[in-house]
Amino acid sequence: MSLELSQQEKQELASVAQQIVTPGKGILAADESTGTMGKRLASIGVENAEENRRKFRQLLFTSGKDMASHISGVILFHETLYQKGDNGKLFVDILKEQGIIPGIKVDKGVVQLLGTKSETTTQGLDDLGKRCAQYKADGAQFAKWRCVLKITDSTPTELAIQENAHVLARYASICQQNGLVPIVEPEVIPDGDHSLAVCQKVTQSVLAATYKALHDHNVFLEGTLLKPNMVTEGASHEPKASPADVANATVVTLARTVPAAVPGIVFLSGGQSEERASVNLSAINSCSATKPWKLSFSFGRALQASTLKAWLGKDENITSSQQEFIKRAEANGSATLGKYCGEGADSAAASQSLFVANHVY
Repeated sequence: MSLELSQQEKQELASVAQQIVTPGKGILAADESTGTMGKRLASIGVENAEENRRKFRQLLFTSGKDMASHISGVILFHETLYQKGDNGKLFVDILKEQGIIPGIKVDKGVVQLLGTKSETTTQGLDDLGKRCAQYKADGAQFAKWRCVLKITDSTPTELAIQENAHVLARYASICQQNGLVPIVEPEVIPDGDHSLAVCQKVTQSVLAATYKALHDHNVFLEGTLLKPNMVTEGASHEPKASPADVANATVVTLARTVPAAVPGIVFLSGGQSEERASVNLSAINSCSATKPWKLSFSFGRALQASTLKAWLGKDENITSSQQEFIKRAEANGSATLGKYCGEGADSAAASQSLFVANHVY
């Protein structure tokens, strides 16, 4: 007897995916691991203690009624899923009461592939079904899994492309069997001095392999979302591509590889500054090419950098830092409509590059 999703299960998955990419809204990626969050806190001189991590996430999740106008979903880290606000309510419930969908990061990080030049695959499949079932019971409605591919003269290899495509497809099928919408994230990281054209070629190969694997694994595409990199030049390449060039290269790449059945694409910011990520997202949405999917955002650093800088770990800065967060959320909400015109350029860290070499979460 074949294992299939029921019609009701498909409808529920498709409904959640569509809600996440509601026009004008996108995802706050607040799924940084304890170690990564420690680096963020260290940048403002704050100790990496659980209470400080909780206070910063609370600051984001309780930033006011305007948050839900621009944020449709929040990706949480395991620790954060079970934390509570000062009022004793779980963060999951605080989000749900605002009409915001909770999600969960489910991968367990990258490990190097034998015989390769620092190429990686992502681990965490062994007990994924059990964890997904528990996360679903505890309030999560979607999940995220990140794979990483790097551009050099000899990478990514076909081994790395195929291995990561297979892992993403297996993850996606397990999520759907347990009622979670999988966000598929095959990130071609920006490390290097490669050109826009090289990034486009590699991203196209990675996405083509990813969707072949998703198809082979019988993943229900209408109940998934894609979280790719925008097609940009390498972080150390000069000159920087214009928003129009980034938009054209990105949309062409997606049109060649991503089936129209996929309801939405939520871009990662990939170390771009807050402002450049917003401007490029707006350019992508205003591009005249055919775009059968909703094009939105799933930003971490590009939604939080100014907020963190304004907060500095001090209670007296909570209100001003929340205003910074809302400013960036509003900017990106406008960008999903192709209407962002730089209104948030005065954010505390708007033009600061957020690139981190070999970035891990």
